[in-house]
Amino acid sequence: MTIPAALHAALARPPSLTIALSGGIDSLTLSAAAAKVRGAAGVTLCHAVSPAVPAAATARVKDFATTWDLPLKLVDAGEFADPAYRANPVNRCYFCKSNLYGTLARMGPLVAAGTNTDDLTDYRPGLQAAAEHGVLHPFVEAQMSKSDVRALARALGLGDLAELPAAPCLASRIETGLRVEPADLVVIDRVETLLREVMGNITLRCRRLRGGWVVELDPLVYEDLSAQKRAAILTQVRQATDDGRAVDLRAYSRGSAFVHH
Repeated sequence: MTIPAALHAALARPPSLTIALSGGIDSLTLSAAAAKVRGAAGVTLCHAVSPAVPAAATARVKDFATTWDLPLKLVDAGEFADPAYRANPVNRCYFCKSNLYGTLARMGPLVAAGTNTDDLTDYRPGLQAAAEHGVLHPFVEAQMSKSDVRALARALGLGDLAELPAAPCLASRIETGLRVEPADLVVIDRVETLLREVMGNITLRCRRLRGGWVVELDPLVYEDLSAQKRAAILTQVRQATDDGRAVDLRAYSRGSAFVHH
């Protein structure tokens, strides 16, 4: 397949390349494209294993590295030792990415991330950390949007991965200002995994808010649920959370745990 010329140039230029591989479609596609351009020996994949990373994402990364025969390093970025991250301020992502990119910089001088042009329109404090650490953004250099990335993923033969819904880190499910606790992240991952086994790979979030737990489902899926089915889901979630906190079910709303003070 033909990789866009601007992306090819951006990937070929660095003398070495370490890719921050989260397990989402952007970084997976970037890794596959880099392997095509540079060869397996010219790319190092690094994946941070942490309570904030879904187990399914780590499994996906391992499978991808095996399939593409690419070297993979699993690291602890150390964000849970950072009080500023644990406090979950409005710019929590900055502290997370500062720890991540600082760790990855010690593994290779040039780190690339799967940022695309759509990401530039959001409030993403992690991009400040990326700039401070000199992180490369090949998709941005090539002016590629999320839809362009998905099209490239299909062209590279990534199959069903090309349709993966967006899945930010699990800490993004905790309301701003509530401390990031590994135990809550375990519950969030457990609930989302349980529901995806039943409902498929739809957009859904299990959020930890001040008032308790809220599960958000793709709006079209949510509207189609009968009252009986909604009640059954709530029962499942109560059993999975098992902490006495209130549980609610509603339609997905992007960033609803994010409170910008």
